[in-house]
Amino acid sequence: MARNTHTGPALTVEGVSQDGAHKIHPAEVYAGRKFHFIGAGGIGMSGLAKLMLHNQSRIAGSDAMAGITIEQLNSAGAKIRIGHTPNLDDDVEAVVISAAVTEDNAELQAARARGLKVYKYAQMLGELFNGYDGIAISGTHGKSTTSGWLAFVLREAGLEPTFIVGADIPQLGSNSGAGDGTWFVAEACEYDRSFLCLSPRIGTILNIEQDHLDYYKDEAEIVGAFAEFAKKIRPGGVLVANGQDKNLAGVLKNLPENIQVQTFGLDKKCVFYADNIVLDKGCYGFDVYRSGELLGRVRISLAGVHNIYNALAVIAMASSAGVDAKRILEILPRFGGVDRRMMFKAEVGGVTVLDDYAHHPTEIRASLAGIREKYSPNRLFCVFQPHQYSRARFLLDDFAESFKLADVTVVPDIYFVRDSQQNKEMVNAQKLVERIRQSGSEAVFIDSFELIRDYLLKNVKSGDLIVTMGAGDIWKVSDECIQGLRANS
Repeated sequence: MARNTHTGPALTVEGVSQDGAHKIHPAEVYAGRKFHFIGAGGIGMSGLAKLMLHNQSRIAGSDAMAGITIEQLNSAGAKIRIGHTPNLDDDVEAVVISAAVTEDNAELQAARARGLKVYKYAQMLGELFNGYDGIAISGTHGKSTTSGWLAFVLREAGLEPTFIVGADIPQLGSNSGAGDGTWFVAEACEYDRSFLCLSPRIGTILNIEQDHLDYYKDEAEIVGAFAEFAKKIRPGGVLVANGQDKNLAGVLKNLPENIQVQTFGLDKKCVFYADNIVLDKGCYGFDVYRSGELLGRVRISLAGVHNIYNALAVIAMASSAGVDAKRILEILPRFGGVDRRMMFKAEVGGVTVLDDYAHHPTEIRASLAGIREKYSPNRLFCVFQPHQYSRARFLLDDFAESFKLADVTVVPDIYFVRDSQQNKEMVNAQKLVERIRQSGSEAVFIDSFELIRDYLLKNVKSGDLIVTMGAGDIWKVSDECIQGLRANS
């Protein structure tokens, strides 16, 4: 086995002080070094690999499945193979693993045996992120949309940010990008306390609710993790926070004095707030205020009241990054959203087909409300694929109440990820359907995507709307329905 003889700096961005001074650019640390990515095809992992390539690292790795993402990485200079074997290249210096990789993975075992440094995705992201002026966006809901929106605004304003988001941003061409500016926009996930790997100059908390209860024991522990995240903001930095979120109130009370707070919301007590809100052709227009001063009026292009909050967070962050308020309001309406968020797919024979990522009760309610306001369908058919048995189990009653704005909810089997056998035995999709019916809404369990497509094609009529919803692979049903509608038209 060849010995690693690289004599450059240690594999960390050393010299990044908490006040952001003396930053060493990541390219100075990672240029020429070889990293092996296990699970390289994931949305976050692939984005990180692209950024590492931009910083002149050499990237190898693997994924269980081939696809366009792997093709793009290899075209960019990576060497990603399909399948997991214990054969790592001799010149690999460190390994990066996705959250889905377990200790029995052959490549991870080989890396451990060789004594290689192993980074979780979040740890490697933190090493890269902390070499910039970082903006980290956290929250139970809205992270991807808000992160993508901010990256778009900063790029349009000429700040050339680096960014990594948990969804593709059509207007930016990817979920990640490397800019020549000093700002790095990153989506910051609370699962596994991943966001504690980031030390941002601007940290944002959009909201805090119960989720990931396979990891956290209760809501109090979740709130505690977000409080830790807020304290990771660099001294002299800014916390942008939802001023109307009850769980955030305790977080704000215990912040270090050297962190500035910028609140946002619909309440005039917030620093950034919206007033004179009007629904206009399915989207909202409103006046934007900062500390009582009118900044201007804007009409956003994303449906739903929740996107007023997201827009205000973007305005607060972009302002803190130095963008003129009038310029922000000029750019804001041009953002068309991120992949799989109330995404319009097609209209065939008068039937509208959408796809949405919502997989938490609050998100489902918000998306269905936004869809109703924008499209006003005769009937709304929601095809919801529950994501994780544990989430379905812990939030079963909330899920049952969240589909009241759908005329018919179709539920397939639960999408399995990170679940224990105990959770699988305690809940199933049929139980969810029963609870939805008990709450007074129409629901049906159909176990296969093919049969769901057939059911929808038989029942939908002109003026109806189909939305596929969930964090798994339910989007395939929307594509199959479009093909079927076109064949029948």
